[in-house]
Amino acid sequence: MENLDQIASMLALTMGAAWASGINLYAAILVLGWMGAGGYIDLPPELTILENPLVMFAAGAMYIIEFFADKVPGVDSGWDIIHTFIRIPAGAMMAAGAVGPVDPAIAVAAGILGGGISAATHATKAGGRAIINTSPEPFSNWLVSIGEDLTVIAGLWTALHHPWLFLLLFILFMLFLSWLLPKLWRGFKLLMTRLKGLFVRTTEQDQAAGKVTSEQTDDRRVS
Repeated sequence: MENLDQIASMLALTMGAAWASGINLYAAILVLGWMGAGGYIDLPPELTILENPLVMFAAGAMYIIEFFADKVPGVDSGWDIIHTFIRIPAGAMMAAGAVGPVDPAIAVAAGILGGGISAATHATKAGGRAIINTSPEPFSNWLVSIGEDLTVIAGLWTALHHPWLFLLLFILFMLFLSWLLPKLWRGFKLLMTRLKGLFVRTTEQDQAAGKVTSEQTDDRRVS
C-alpha cells in the first residue's frame, strides 16, 4: 500500500506540474518552489532548483506581469500566443523532473505526456479567452483570470497533499477537456470567420467611399 501511495504521489506531482504549467506557469513555479523551500514538501532532486530564491524571484516578477496582462482583453490573447512556446516546453520539463531519479526512458515518457497535457490545458485557456474577449465588458475576463490562478494554486495543493483525490479529479478534467476542446475550436473558427467578414466589409466600404470621392472630384474638374 505504501508503494502505491508513493506511485500516486509521483503521478500526481507529474500530472499536476504539467497541468498547472499550461494554465499559469509562473504560479506553478512559485507554488512548488515556496512549498519546497518552506519544508512543506520534498521535491524531487530535479525540481529543487525551483526553491532557489533567484528562480522564485524571476517567477514572481513574471507572475505580476502576467497578472495584469491577463486582465486586459486582447492583451491576454497576445500573451497566450507568446506563451505557447514557453508553457508547453516548460510543462514537459517539469513533468520529466517530477518523476525523480528513474530510468531515462521513464523521464522521457513523462516529458512527452507532460507536454501533451500542458498543450491541452494551454489550448483550452487560450481558446476560451479568445471567445470571452468578444464580450464588451471586462468583468468576465477578470473573473476567469482570477479563477484560473486560484485553480492552479488549489490544484497543486491537492496534488501534493491528496494525490489520490487529485488523480481522480485530473481524469475527470481530461475527460471534460476532450469534450470541450472541439467546441472551443469550432467557436474560435466561427469567431475568426466573423472577424474576417467584418474586415472584408470594412475594406469594401472604404474602397466604395474612395471611389465616390474620386468621382466627385472628377465631376468638379469637368464642371
